[in-house]
Amino acid sequence: MAGRINDDDVKAVRDAVPIDAVVSEYLQLRNAGGGNLKGLCPFHDEKSPSFQVSPSKGLFHCFGCQEGGDTIAFVMKIDHLSFSETVERLAARAGITLRYEEGGYNPSAQRGERSRLVEAHRVAARFYVEQLASPEAEIGRAFLTERGFDQAAAEHFEVGYSPAGWDHLTRFLRGQGFSDRELIMSGLSQDGRRGPIDRFRGRLMWPIRDISGDVVGFGARRLREDDNGPKYLNTPETPIYKKSQVLYGVDLAKKDIAKASRAVVVEGYTDVMACHLAGVTTAIATCGTAFGGDHIKILRRLLMDNGSARVIFTFDGDAAGQKAALRAFEDDQKFAAETYIAIAPDGMDPCELRLGKGDDAVRDLVEPRTPLFEFAIRQIVARYDLEVPAGRAAALDEAAPIVARIKNSASQHEVAVQLAGMLGILDTQFVVKRVAQLARWARDRGGRGPAQGAGPGGRAPGGGAGPASQGQQSAPRRGPSGPALYLRNPVFATERELLKLALQRPELVTPAFDAYETDEFTAPPYAAVRQCIDEAGGAEQGCEDVKDYLARVREAAPDDTVRKLVTELAVEVFRGKSIDELYAGQHLVQVRIRAVDRRIQDVTSSLTRLGNGGDPQQYAAVQSELWVLQQYGQTLRSNGAGAL
Repeated sequence: MAGRINDDDVKAVRDAVPIDAVVSEYLQLRNAGGGNLKGLCPFHDEKSPSFQVSPSKGLFHCFGCQEGGDTIAFVMKIDHLSFSETVERLAARAGITLRYEEGGYNPSAQRGERSRLVEAHRVAARFYVEQLASPEAEIGRAFLTERGFDQAAAEHFEVGYSPAGWDHLTRFLRGQGFSDRELIMSGLSQDGRRGPIDRFRGRLMWPIRDISGDVVGFGARRLREDDNGPKYLNTPETPIYKKSQVLYGVDLAKKDIAKASRAVVVEGYTDVMACHLAGVTTAIATCGTAFGGDHIKILRRLLMDNGSARVIFTFDGDAAGQKAALRAFEDDQKFAAETYIAIAPDGMDPCELRLGKGDDAVRDLVEPRTPLFEFAIRQIVARYDLEVPAGRAAALDEAAPIVARIKNSASQHEVAVQLAGMLGILDTQFVVKRVAQLARWARDRGGRGPAQGAGPGGRAPGGGAGPASQGQQSAPRRGPSGPALYLRNPVFATERELLKLALQRPELVTPAFDAYETDEFTAPPYAAVRQCIDEAGGAEQGCEDVKDYLARVREAAPDDTVRKLVTELAVEVFRGKSIDELYAGQHLVQVRIRAVDRRIQDVTSSLTRLGNGGDPQQYAAVQSELWVLQQYGQTLRSNGAGAL
């Protein structure tokens, strides 16, 4: 059985790898104020950034879906790794040697499944690169040369070659300690009559990496006439490779995509190479599948969905390319970015364009020329006979919904007028009103267009927009158990702010905070957080090592709900402008005064009951307690934090 990783080593890994460096490999982060960073959550769809990262505390939290935690938790969730796999990956990144407390350390046994498959792909990629220099691979080198790629280009993109024999890679990987089961599961090998054989044979090989840079699959190009397989053969679906969730070149392009707020979507591996070598370093491509929703999620996280971002699609000018462009437009609404299409006048792809006309021609090609919606409209209109009323009406029926999906209302109106002109419809206002009505239907139904059988105005019978009208809103917030926390209620807001101070700036509230009882927090979830802080040793522990302190507070949480609330409070920005001792003192006093006032109400109630024939001595004791509480309350109001 695999040994348990030493706790001190886990802490060392958590401290050694900055959370912002890890998160920024998956999404673009921007300044959120207060030392925090923000971006689009990678765990749910959202239109505006609610995902926050606190580098100083080593924590992340999404205020939309409530996911949160430290660096280890982030990598575990986004890459679907176990705890030990995640720690091992981060330890390797930080150069930390891990110790295992039970049974010693056996690397091959203790690496998890995903780590083993990724390692097999890493070794295979190196093997293929080495094989490209072999005499047998001359045909592959010639293929690259013919397309304008020299040895330096091949090395930059780590293009390789798979030998034509049956099991060259399989035998090599076996020699590296990989089992037949792992080779089959990875997709690098496949079952043969006498055991595993190589899946890729006699082909040019492109490594496909995920956004973090791990090789998770390969794209293989046929080179010989006697190869009866498809022109391009990709890795099959495996535990680490989902073709709808990877973009070739995204590991190389992600930083420039985020920096330039622009992405160029091309159709193939050589097109990505040509664009990057021509200076278009934001180019990426899908891997044997159409551009779809999961690809959009990757780009949206990098582009931060700001309105000035641009996504440029390059497609061949043939029928298949036009069809791909229209298919891409179907998902256009999922972008906040503006989408464009770029097609070379002579129908050449970027690789052919670079070879025939040079790097400048490639750079010119991907400069936005035609909005994707305009291209889609023209393709639709071209299919109809506009010389007859029926043709014009049918074209309007199909094109108007496209115009209605244009995000900018001013552009939408202008294009509606242009559509009327393209169709030869003299009543321009009729077309404008038709588009406006469709746009209104789409808004009412969360962007999905008019409902079947919708009445006038696009609303369902009965007058309500129905549940679908919430389609573009964020998922409902799953708060902690207990009563609803209405933050406009000053009681809850003050308690929340004090807990944030205790977690983020403990030096401002200690030692007073540690003397507060759990019942001084009226919201049960906040009382639970207060209890976690107490079990972690109190806020005073955070004055020495805030990361370790927060880790212990989160570990003390009785369940995931409370743990998520701790993380949320640890990264949420403060309500005030100046976070200092005065600000902390005000919240300490407000929470204490309200606790005293609640106790005064309870004691007053008891005093009333005892006055009706109760024990005189008990009455006197309660009356004395009431007097003390009233005096303490007055002192708090007069002296503030000095009375704590």
